[in-house]
Amino acid sequence: MPASPKQRTKSAIVIRLLSREKGTTLGEIAKATQWKPHSCRAFLTSVRKKAQLIREERADGATSYRMFQEPAAGGEA
Repeated sequence: MPASPKQRTKSAIVIRLLSREKGTTLGEIAKATQWKPHSCRAFLTSVRKKAQLIREERADGATSYRMFQEPAAGGEA
């Protein structure tokens, strides 16, 4: 039986990019989603309300963003 196809939303694509170890740049987000830069920045603003975004400078001078979520309360002690 074939697996049910997962719907790949643009939000899911960006979250996957932000979850990578090296993070992602605004340019990479725009290319993957076909969004304009102001839409990419607005999406990052909405992500900041739910998770911590780490902003880093890459060796090539580009700014990258990476998502970091705090461990859930009540986890390992």
